[in-house]
Amino acid sequence: MSSSPRLPVSWMRTLAGAVLLAFSLPVLAAAPDPAAPGGPAQALRAAHQRMSDKLDSSSFGRPVLLDSSETPGGLEGDIYAVIDHPLSAVTAAFKGSTHWCELLTLHINNRRCKTGTAQGRETLTLYVVRRYDKPVEQAFELPFVYRVANATPEHLAVELSAASGPFGTSNYRVTLEAVALDAQKSFVHFSYGYDHNMMVRLATQAYLATFGRDKVGFTVTGKTPDGKPEYIRGPRGLVERNAMRYFLTLDAYLSTDAKDAAERRQRHWFAAVEQYPRQLREVDLDTYLALKREDRQRDAAGR
Repeated sequence: MSSSPRLPVSWMRTLAGAVLLAFSLPVLAAAPDPAAPGGPAQALRAAHQRMSDKLDSSSFGRPVLLDSSETPGGLEGDIYAVIDHPLSAVTAAFKGSTHWCELLTLHINNRRCKTGTAQGRETLTLYVVRRYDKPVEQAFELPFVYRVANATPEHLAVELSAASGPFGTSNYRVTLEAVALDAQKSFVHFSYGYDHNMMVRLATQAYLATFGRDKVGFTVTGKTPDGKPEYIRGPRGLVERNAMRYFLTLDAYLSTDAKDAAERRQRHWFAAVEQYPRQLREVDLDTYLALKREDRQRDAAGR
């Protein structure tokens, strides 16, 4: 009887890095149905009404719902949140691939982003390293097609899609929807999904059983013997950590004026991440800012 092939450590790290962008959250209530009466704006408002009690009692101390799940083919899910920004500000911030590049590169592992066009469609390519301390030359590329699906005074919908990713991942799907709740607040639905093959699944499991065994997500699965929360681990913990990191990039981008220097947005994002040290702490502020400063200087020099 032959044993299964053993993956080299370097493969385990690299293949696990292929799911770096993936955060997926199961539907916390029925997802908005764009074909529902009243259109997508009314569908999203109805979702907010169904979730209002859970949003009010969110464990994050703010109206955010986050969870995770695995599907037979990969990972997918949703984040729902009430944010203190009018819909006009949300639309201005997220309608444009250049803006998305600016906000996505707040994430510590995203080292570069380029916009362009392909076959008449707007695109953005994200360069992601599997660990923050790896050089941008070792980044893998995620080429997204960017599309504004809807932009009205009542509703915004932006879609990013990538047919293929690195190391056997494929069918990346990102959508952001927003609807006004009143003159100052909006309700956002941020969904993400992707597929992966068996090699990626096995490599990720191996990574989480070794190098990533101490990492946890946000879902509370029980209590430790001393009464402290026991948090979810494994692939769901992985995607929950990235889910929160990406939500915080959106929040940081909205919460700082467009005239602000990039470093101010980076400081805002890092301070938000530091609210969850158990799950999200990777480096100190000086290291993070130095990496991002290096990225800005490289891009300014056209390297």
